[in-house]
Amino acid sequence: MDIYRILARLPHRYPFLLIDRVLDIDRQAKTVRAVKNITVNEPCFTGHFPERPIFPGVLILEALAQSCALLTFELEGIEKLDDDSVFYLVGIDGARFKRPVAPGDQLILHGCMDRVRGGIGRFNCRAEVDGEVAAEAQIMCAMRRVD
Repeated sequence: MDIYRILARLPHRYPFLLIDRVLDIDRQAKTVRAVKNITVNEPCFTGHFPERPIFPGVLILEALAQSCALLTFELEGIEKLDDDSVFYLVGIDGARFKRPVAPGDQLILHGCMDRVRGGIGRFNCRAEVDGEVAAEAQIMCAMRRVD
């Protein structure tokens, strides 16, 4: 899935669109693998930290949640959310950060749908750089109508 399909599905825009490409979605296994390229031009680096830029862990979790949204939309056949719907991040469990992520790194985002209960999807997620785990968490998301 290229950036144009991602833009059509996710409402996020710069600086909060954190997915550059979806490498693959396995509908049977309910998994997604996506990419976030980390560049020195990321707006967060002006303050986190100017002398030694580190990509914030919370943005890694947000990138994982966005990849899970794209997986959910693919599994549900949703091309674009209508104007009255939002896909929310509703919970994070067991978040662990294993290594810093810096400019020049490429985050490979892995998400696997674990279950859906009461309209809330739970995903087992991890972000890797060069095959090494940078972060992992269980992420819960829900689609809600906003009136």
